[in-house]
Amino acid sequence: MIGVDLGGTKILAGILDGRGNVRRVLERETPAGGERELVAALESTIAELVDDGIAAIGLGVPSHLERGSGRVLQATNLPLAGLDLRARVHERFERPVGIENDATAAALAEWKLGAGRGASTLVVLTLGTGVGGGLVLDGELYRGWAELGHVVVEVGGPPCQGACHGRGHLEALVSGSAADRAARELWGEGADGRLLLRRAREGNPDAVACLERMGRI
Repeated sequence: MIGVDLGGTKILAGILDGRGNVRRVLERETPAGGERELVAALESTIAELVDDGIAAIGLGVPSHLERGSGRVLQATNLPLAGLDLRARVHERFERPVGIENDATAAALAEWKLGAGRGASTLVVLTLGTGVGGGLVLDGELYRGWAELGHVVVEVGGPPCQGACHGRGHLEALVSGSAADRAARELWGEGADGRLLLRRAREGNPDAVACLERMGRI
């Protein structure tokens, strides 16, 4: 099967066997254009992996999903809204297609194959362009509304990003985008989270203090 993690900065796809072993990995940058360009890049990535041996395709998408249909309702950090992505991919590749919120998919993977094996309740946070959260509660994968990255942790805090208009959310304070913003505040345009991490490892006091603040949140 093919598994695809559609992120705000990269599309990560792979071929997996029936035991969850990854046989091949393909990564490319998420295009910065609109929905049409994004879907074209997603389909192109899948097309590079698909062959006669592929039985199904799974999509992890950072978005609210309509539970009955799997339709993408709205994504905070991607130009996706009101799109039946599952049907689109099924029509293109003629394979069964599953779709799930990316953080919920990560929680399922950790529960079944990773650090959460044997647990009946767990929380998974995914840190990237934004912050996602997945839950297993009393032995059941929770598929209801649970945007853990948009929990308010600082009243009156910085504005959130993308399609979200809230303030002081976890995503606005500890995501990759938050690290990029902090780096620019310290060292100007062109600085990003990678520079922040590198300077913290080198012992730069401003970088260390910034990461300590993010860690305490």
